[in-house]
Amino acid sequence: MIRVGLVGCGGRGTGAAAQALSTKGKVKLVAVGDAFADRIKSSLGAIQQELGDRSKELVDVPAERQFVGFDAFQKVIDSGIDLVILATPPGFRPQHFEAAVKAGKHVFMEKPVAVDAPGVRQVLAAAAEAKQKNLGVGV
Repeated sequence: MIRVGLVGCGGRGTGAAAQALSTKGKVKLVAVGDAFADRIKSSLGAIQQELGDRSKELVDVPAERQFVGFDAFQKVIDSGIDLVILATPPGFRPQHFEAAVKAGKHVFMEKPVAVDAPGVRQVLAAAAEAKQKNLGVGV
């Protein structure tokens, strides 16, 4: 079972999570995080609606694994997940990607991966570390 965490519960994150849960493999959404609580509620509702009856087996995100605030990304990463979907605004992505790799998590992140040269260098360094750790990274 691949335990998935979602960071960024807007349209892109919600869509990416629903797609990840629509695979034939054994996956389960177990943690979500966003800067705004209302985004989490609407995202989980949309995912459950899209998956229909299958959502009961594929979505297990109790209140204690719904994280709100600018540190929500770290709480999702630390919640026992195997893979994290990073779908926050791109200015945050280098920091979130680096934290996920340091924690040994596989990553899917939306593009663009950064908005400036320092962010690109941070992403490249984290990607090199991910390769050394044999972590899967998809963009």
